[in-house]
Amino acid sequence: MDKNDGVFLRNGSKWFFCRNGIVLLDDTLTVKITGDIDLSGVETSETLTEQLKERISGFQRNEITEYHIYRMLAEAMADSPNALVFLNMAEQELGHSRIWQHYTGEDTTPDRIKVWFFYLMARLFGITFTVKMMEKRENDAIQNYQALSGKIVDIQTIIADEKHHEAEIIGLLNEEKLKYVGSIVLGLNDALVEFSGSLAGFTFALQDTKLIAAVGSIMGVAAALSMAASEYLSQKSDPTVREPKKAALYTGFAYILTVLALVMPFVLLENPFLALSLTLLSAIGIILCFTFYTSVTGDLPFFKRFLEMAVLSLGIAAVSFLIGLLIRSIFHVDV
Repeated sequence: MDKNDGVFLRNGSKWFFCRNGIVLLDDTLTVKITGDIDLSGVETSETLTEQLKERISGFQRNEITEYHIYRMLAEAMADSPNALVFLNMAEQELGHSRIWQHYTGEDTTPDRIKVWFFYLMARLFGITFTVKMMEKRENDAIQNYQALSGKIVDIQTIIADEKHHEAEIIGLLNEEKLKYVGSIVLGLNDALVEFSGSLAGFTFALQDTKLIAAVGSIMGVAAALSMAASEYLSQKSDPTVREPKKAALYTGFAYILTVLALVMPFVLLENPFLALSLTLLSAIGIILCFTFYTSVTGDLPFFKRFLEMAVLSLGIAAVSFLIGLLIRSIFHVDV
């Protein structure tokens, strides 16, 4: 390929556009190159097939979409150290988009629905969860980019960017929620394992939804306060990066929310056994959601952790069922 053809060249971590033997370094500095550039086998915008151009156009739109997502997150967290992290990520995605634009020869617009979806996800579930969800999509992009190896200038460098650079940036994220995941897990686990079992026992012993809801609520609130106090004392006696008061709040809040979700079927329904069935389904749903969250943010195996928590909760509930039935029979409880 002659040097007069426009191509993108790489110098270190930056991309520059070359046409007519001139490499544009910035607005004021140019470098003249001599001789032919050996780019045999690579594609330019003039030689792309329609099918390949369509694929590259999709890559271009994905990159510009992620640029806008990161920019929006950075602006929403201007006072946070994470803002600079997102700005760096945005600039990388913008650079990739410009590389693809060279081949398509067209501007593209971001997917606004996707931009707002990930923005709301970050607000609801936290920054790290959202970014790691986005990064999981990079595996598909990398496979697609691999198919263009030998056709796009320095495609392997682009792939390396996707694999490594963004992973390094994610390591810089510093989100408070993640520091207290252990406290949240403590509250959730204890509520799911202990409280679901208690409700199962109350169901067979009392068989009255209103009474079960009342007894369960009293016990749940008391247990939440007890767990929060225990977490406070635990963190106080063993100083870590976590603040004892915040750790206690996370534990207590997680416990209370779990109690509300498990008790609600007994408040809304008359049939205690149907209410218990919905309670156990709610417990599985909570385990599923939280296990998925921690597996994404902590890069942990999902299925093993989900199965472990589900077996513990349902197993103790089953044992409590039998204990409740036994107590009802022994003490002749008839409500």
